[in-house]
Amino acid sequence: MKKSLFLTLATAATAVVFIAAKPAASTAMTETTETATAASVYDFTVKSIDGKDVKLSQYKGKKLLIVNTASECGYTPQYKELEELYKKHGDKVTVLGFPANNFGGQEPGTEAQIATFCEKNYGVTFPLFSKVSVKGVDTAPLFKFLADKTKNGAVSDAPTWNFCKYLVDENGHVLKFYPSKVTPLSPELLADIMK
Repeated sequence: MKKSLFLTLATAATAVVFIAAKPAASTAMTETTETATAASVYDFTVKSIDGKDVKLSQYKGKKLLIVNTASECGYTPQYKELEELYKKHGDKVTVLGFPANNFGGQEPGTEAQIATFCEKNYGVTFPLFSKVSVKGVDTAPLFKFLADKTKNGAVSDAPTWNFCKYLVDENGHVLKFYPSKVTPLSPELLADIMK
């Protein structure tokens, strides 16, 4: 009887350990699974600059211009053109800004500091998101997808500096990559948005 009770308790303890360990494995796989199974940008959920979950599928029906931004970069004045683009052509395109600190430590601030800086200096009203990594081993799943032609079907360019841009069509499919030097109001980018 004692031996049987001991075996039952040992089996129950093993089951509890197994069950407790299982959720951690599932959580770790979520990010990888999201990138591996994504068919479009709309399959991603990201964090807004104030920490809320945002499904990119809420932007269906308009083009998206996804930009990795920074507050202390030579290209930082592009915030002004991004806002102008958003205000003038918001019926055609939504600008999405993703602060990143991958290039020379040019985005050192917290989310609150970044939001204040953008509003105060450039009057930014387009959606801003939590700071992410856009290159290296800790690259955010969305940017892994954007930079991998085998996944997105169009481009294989990762950001090479701050203010690189990805144009996404009204169905969430990546159309084109633009390096930092291509400004938001450049004839090339505007022509692609208006197509």
